[in-house]
Amino acid sequence: MQTTHPQPPSGAQWTIAAAGHQAVIVEVGGGLRAYRRDGVDYVDGYAADEICPGCAGQVLAPWPNRVRDGAYTFDGRSYALPLTEPSRHTAIHGLVNWVPWRLVEQADDAVIVEYELAPQPWYPWRLRLRTRWSVGADGLRAEHEATNLAAEPAPFGLAVHPYLRLPGVPVDDLLMRVPGRKRLVVDGRLLPVGAARVAGTKYDWTTPRPIGDAMLDNTFGDLVREADGGSAVTLAAPDDTDSVRLWADAEFGWWQVFTGDALTGERHRRSVAVEPMTCPPDAFRSGRDLITLAPGQTWRGAWGIRPGA
Repeated sequence: MQTTHPQPPSGAQWTIAAAGHQAVIVEVGGGLRAYRRDGVDYVDGYAADEICPGCAGQVLAPWPNRVRDGAYTFDGRSYALPLTEPSRHTAIHGLVNWVPWRLVEQADDAVIVEYELAPQPWYPWRLRLRTRWSVGADGLRAEHEATNLAAEPAPFGLAVHPYLRLPGVPVDDLLMRVPGRKRLVVDGRLLPVGAARVAGTKYDWTTPRPIGDAMLDNTFGDLVREADGGSAVTLAAPDDTDSVRLWADAEFGWWQVFTGDALTGERHRRSVAVEPMTCPPDAFRSGRDLITLAPGQTWRGAWGIRPGA
């Protein structure tokens, strides 16, 4: 009798490694399951036999975060997305985080995966999404592409959802820097209803300080940009013995920071989700920083993780 081995819930596993850095990319969602340097995990991932928890490491497209009531209008036509977060009556995190991505190319230190999003009643545009994941002396790097294969312009946004951690350092003790000078004010459904400056408030992390008992699931914008136009969020140990930096290029104008308070079991408040986003929540309705891809146009953006000391 032939013995069959069940495939992991996250599908095929592609491991890349170089210069002491190692990452595992998965077929389901085309996302990041694990990342470590010299055997130390800087991403709070999940085991090969687990279903991805809390969107860990997922690619979120063609929109990040939430769309109010799943309803939006684009180019004069109205659409109704599936309500994938029923408790808040929202459509959350796009359409590609639970689908199988295709391996395009693989090397020891890099892998390219791709997914072609077919037209659907609630998103009637064909997109080709591609990500090149690589590791090297500078850490982990992700390069994303989105190409509009449809005959009409398409609305688009993208984010990623890694959880960062420093082994042995509780979330409360982490020194965090977030380059956002404004935060979105949200309602009980975590949907934006306004914006406020962070200076002088408990939401100001433009200078590194401990997270403490703050319970965060917040969007930060109006970023302090670096010389190359990008920005970064950093987490550091209180004694400065270790740190991790998540950088994103100029295509990403927003950061979501989530301290994991809504997660259960061992994952509760064990790590911090640091999510670079091209647009804020509900951008399909507000249009704020929403990308409009012309037919045949390709958008590109990159981000990465660099462990410190």
